Amino acid sequence: MDYSQFLAMKQEIALLVVFLLVFLYDTFMPKKAQNATAAFTTVVFAIFTVLSIADMFCPCSTADATAFAGMYVTGPVIMAIKNILNIGVLIVLIQSIKWANGEFMIVRRGEFYELLLVTLFGMYLMISARHFLLFLIGLESASLPLAAMVAFDKKRYESHEAAVKYLLTAVFSSAVFMMGLSFVYGLAGSLYFSDINLMIFGENSALAVVALAFVIAGVGFKLSLVPFHLWTADVYQGAPTSATSYLSVISKGATAFAFLVVMVQAFGMFYEEVWQWMLYALIILTITVGNLFAIRQKNLKRFLAFSSISQAGYIMLGVIAFNATGVASLMYYVLVYIFSNLAAFGVIGAIENATGKVDMDDYNGLSTTNPRLSFCMMLAMFSLAGIPPFAGFFSKFFIFAGALQQGTIAIYILVLIALINTIVSLYYYLLVVKAMYIKTEEPCQIPTFRSACTERLGLWISVAGILVLGVGAVFYNYLLEMTTSLGLFGSIM
Repeated sequence: MDYSQFLAMKQEIALLVVFLLVFLYDTFMPKKAQNATAAFTTVVFAIFTVLSIADMFCPCSTADATAFAGMYVTGPVIMAIKNILNIGVLIVLIQSIKWANGEFMIVRRGEFYELLLVTLFGMYLMISARHFLLFLIGLESASLPLAAMVAFDKKRYESHEAAVKYLLTAVFSSAVFMMGLSFVYGLAGSLYFSDINLMIFGENSALAVVALAFVIAGVGFKLSLVPFHLWTADVYQGAPTSATSYLSVISKGATAFAFLVVMVQAFGMFYEEVWQWMLYALIILTITVGNLFAIRQKNLKRFLAFSSISQAGYIMLGVIAFNATGVASLMYYVLVYIFSNLAAFGVIGAIENATGKVDMDDYNGLSTTNPRLSFCMMLAMFSLAGIPPFAGFFSKFFIFAGALQQGTIAIYILVLIALINTIVSLYYYLLVVKAMYIKTEEPCQIPTFRSACTERLGLWISVAGILVLGVGAVFYNYLLEMTTSLGLFGSIM
């Protein structure tokens, strides 16, 4: 075996080094020093993120690299995707420091960060995999530790319920996914994405359609696509807010990228015949059901759960576009979604840590007691709703533009339905703004308090991302040039 192949896995190896440093610090440092575990993890991961972004712009990183007989692939596009996830993880780590330093977390905060890093490692493998065996290893590495993170608040019944629902969903979705893979292997005789793409070309048998449907269903559970979404609201509500924010943003973003790779690389030849129409139905259902159910929610974590379901439908427009613009817009959309959603969860987490309140009615008149938190939440809601000039408007514009390049009647109808749903989403996002700024006739249930400096730092970064990505589209132009110059999908295809 040529061990030099591991050199292609620079980001994975560097992440494992971060994991080992955190593990050794948590295991062997004196008890007093362990109080700084959260800060140590955040600083080490911040250094890793900066070095990873710098490496992306290094001239030596402009070519694709493969390892393990083509099972693993990396390149500029893949590195950019992983760095987008790193930015989101760094914000989650910053926002979770106060929670991790709480009395309840003293004996288990190290485990939380170790589990988080293991899930991120699995997501890296999913994105770089070009063989379903490696993809499945990454999928399970990303899924199983999340169940433990969801169950971290073991004294709350809701956390137990959320963990059981997530674990059972992960098990069943993996079983469905592997059933689909068995059909795919029976048809193609290989688990390499490129071999599958060639072998099933022109194969319109019922077995091929069922195999693809099972694969989409298995990944659809991870993405919370309707009708595979029923676990989402209960898990988001029951899990600790830090775990919920990670699950809603990083896990969803990584799965969206991995889904793009699988559909393009392994089933690209099936695009017009089968999975294009499957995704049409899933996107319409996901956006519509997510929006309609979000209107009914009073618990803000459940509210953001259905919001994330709807956002997953918009993200899938980047996959259905099946072009370089769609890939760039999907990457940009996930980056904007990271800043917007983490700004909202940062406010929810700060208020929950201080008062324990998470209901929308508790936010009535919040602007009178905590104007800065209200302002941050308002910007997050405006961006998620797609109101100009905030970043969410441009992310939706670019992803619609990428899809419309298909130029078919069906895609025009799909985008029209998505636009109508965007108007619906304006209503329920503005409900939160209404509660904070208009319903001020009663005393606010949340008293004036000063959030921790780390919580404020996380919010500042998120708000800066919303504003900067809204004012300038330079980063989107960079992504588009990269995906276009490296071929139709760069490292994706």
